[in-house]
Amino acid sequence: MPRRRLASSIATILTLSAAGGLCWLGADTAASFIEQRSRQDVEQALQASGQDWVGVATDGLQVRLTGTAPTEVDRFRAVTQAGSAVDPSRVVDAMTVASAEAMTPPDFKVELLRNDQGISLIGLVPASTDRAGLVRTLRAETAAPQVTDLLETADYAVPPGWDAAIRYGQQAAQMAAQAKISVQPGRVTISAITGSGDEKARLETALRRALPAGVDLVTDISAPRPVIAPFTLRFVMDGDGARFESCATDTAEGRDRIVDAAMKAGAAEVPACTLGLGAPSPDWSDAAAAAIGAVASLGRGAVTLSDADVSLVAPPGVAKADFDRAVAGLRRALPPVFSLQADLETAPDAAPQGPAEFTATLSDTQVLEMAGRISDDRMRETVDSVARARFPAVGGSLVNDPSVPGGWTVRVIAGLEALGTLHSGSLQVTPDLIRVTGTSGDMAAPEAAAARLGERLGPGVRYDLAIRYDRRLDPSLDLPDGPECVRQLNIVMSESEIGFEPSKAAIAGDPAPTLDRLAAVMAECADFQLEAGGHTDSQGSEGFNADLSRGRAQALVAAMADAGIDVSNMTARGYGESQPIASNDSEEGREENRRIEFRLMSDYPVRSAPLPAPVTLSGVTAEPAPPDQPADQPGDLIGPLQPDDPAPRPQVFGPALPQAGIGPVAPATVGAPEVFQTLDAREETLRLPVQTPTPDTPRPSPRPDEGSAP
Repeated sequence: MPRRRLASSIATILTLSAAGGLCWLGADTAASFIEQRSRQDVEQALQASGQDWVGVATDGLQVRLTGTAPTEVDRFRAVTQAGSAVDPSRVVDAMTVASAEAMTPPDFKVELLRNDQGISLIGLVPASTDRAGLVRTLRAETAAPQVTDLLETADYAVPPGWDAAIRYGQQAAQMAAQAKISVQPGRVTISAITGSGDEKARLETALRRALPAGVDLVTDISAPRPVIAPFTLRFVMDGDGARFESCATDTAEGRDRIVDAAMKAGAAEVPACTLGLGAPSPDWSDAAAAAIGAVASLGRGAVTLSDADVSLVAPPGVAKADFDRAVAGLRRALPPVFSLQADLETAPDAAPQGPAEFTATLSDTQVLEMAGRISDDRMRETVDSVARARFPAVGGSLVNDPSVPGGWTVRVIAGLEALGTLHSGSLQVTPDLIRVTGTSGDMAAPEAAAARLGERLGPGVRYDLAIRYDRRLDPSLDLPDGPECVRQLNIVMSESEIGFEPSKAAIAGDPAPTLDRLAAVMAECADFQLEAGGHTDSQGSEGFNADLSRGRAQALVAAMADAGIDVSNMTARGYGESQPIASNDSEEGREENRRIEFRLMSDYPVRSAPLPAPVTLSGVTAEPAPPDQPADQPGDLIGPLQPDDPAPRPQVFGPALPQAGIGPVAPATVGAPEVFQTLDAREETLRLPVQTPTPDTPRPSPRPDEGSAP
């Protein structure tokens, strides 16, 4: 019995041992398989991503990563890649990172952003930079409402040129009220906006003077466009090539069109065109390009655009058919507001060819340029005397042509008198037509010009008028000019009660009464370029006062805008303590020096709207009204010159009037100042003295070519 129990126990032990051994063997085999498979999966994933520097070891379910990572980023990427092959919780990071070498200092840079709201400092500076001192200096030397420090620091050595550049950036922030100032070691870049061309020049000069050695300066400073009056472009093609003698345009896109037309016409260099204000029409560039194209089609000649008047001149030698074709094409291409005057010159030494023609151009400054044909030297003197009596300056040249039709000089004089009713314009006289174009401040100018032609010529002469009305030239509206606008604005400011808080640009008190008075003045003055200039006394630093005066001027302009006043052509500038009008040694004097004054930036108004299309008036002159007094009395109103007058009419136009039945003028009457004695109230007719011929004065025979108008 005991033996049987012992044998049974041994058998049980052996069975259990065999079962346990088999279980251990199976578990070991399974663990080895998992470890091997995990290692293979992780190694393949790391090699596929280029992380072959990583060592992979497995310990049961754990995957141990070893090795030296080039950077912390590489280490992180290795862990992430291994976690994509096995459960991330099984990955054990045993890697190290290579020792980092001394790093290069970062790119230090500061941007000082200056505007009406204050100054902001943005960027990265060395840790040793005195940020508090930088902010303190800006607050003390400027009147900026707020200085905001948004700088970050890095603990690296200060690079060469940094200290000088940052100090210069501070100075620049004091000089420019609207600017972005970028400071880098040894380099400062300034982008700024100024109120005028003069202010731009002053700022650029001040920045150059303050520039320290070893610091490079790059500037991009802009200013408002100038007012150009008259708005002029002149393009010439001659033996020296194609070129601009003057060029103004209103937009960058328009400048591109004009430049492209000039280059197509053969301009050797890219021409420069001034961007300005005052274009008579938004279609200025289209008119200019078309005019340049007309000159190019002729191969030589010149075209001048003065506001809305276009003058095309071709030299001798251009075929008449080509010229007529170019004129017709240009006339079709010009926008409605533009008027065209065309002239084909004749060679001085050659007999005039083609139909007779006389042209004249009157500028905004009342300068008259004449060209064309006249019968002889005496008639030329007559026309010249009439022109010089009516216009301040006269130029040009006339060609003698005895073949001109009868009454030619009378037609020319009548045309000049009609042109004299305008502010600016042009005249063209041909045997069949008198054409007058231009601009006037009188809405009835077309009728007045037609009446002038009728008074001089008599019935049956065709005329064509195209005259624009410009309200700025209308005396009946009594619009103030630029100096008068400034005078009225400064009177308002001298009597105003607008004040400012001490050492601040904030308006104190109620500015409404003063703003109402300023609005009344600006109702007719908003078209002028004006400057509101702020001034202070001498208390405080120079930089602070300049900033404070600028801020106060800006505050006034902003208050005017908020009150609905048009200030689109007004700028603000601060003069600080630089222009005192009284002594700063007393409180009364300092109070006088604390002021805002308006200044005129340009004598010419900015055209807020294009000129209207010209009023056209075509017809035939009728019989003039009878004169107010007999023709044989002194001061007679000269009417149409008739060859069949019953007696000689002794009135004269100038040094001599070679008209039928009129003898030479006595020396006492020679010369325009003596000859043209008076004008009537409307300047519609000349009143001339009576000169009685002496018995020994020969009388020239009547000239049929200088009789009545055809």
